[in-house]
Amino acid sequence: MPILIIIVLLFGGGFWWLFSTKATAEKEGREFANEAVQRLAVQHDLAFLESRLSPNAKMELTPPLQKNLIDTLTNLGAPAQPIKVDGSIAFDSHFFDPHGLFTAQLNYPGRPGTLEISISHPAGMWKFDSVRFSLSQAR
Repeated sequence: MPILIIIVLLFGGGFWWLFSTKATAEKEGREFANEAVQRLAVQHDLAFLESRLSPNAKMELTPPLQKNLIDTLTNLGAPAQPIKVDGSIAFDSHFFDPHGLFTAQLNYPGRPGTLEISISHPAGMWKFDSVRFSLSQAR
């Protein structure tokens, strides 16, 4: 009987750890997405963008394109605050390999824009899988 209790406790602890880890990953992913929008759209932080690109994103968003993105955001100025960031985190397996897609509507004077970021957590930190910015037509 004591062995059965120990086994049940081990399984229960394992399931608790899995669900706790999943909830933490979802929270951290949302926090990273909000920080990323602030660092890119408001602070125009090229170093942050460069340091957080995944290997595939580095091939897609080359250094000149990174600089062009930051220059475009800088020239537009700071968008109206607060910035609403919509999106969610999903998992490739039920508990592992988190990734997310987030969209921020940026309201610049006379011209709204959209910043779309795709993120993942491959090893140790959240990374950008893609970053896209588009301007809407003038109002």
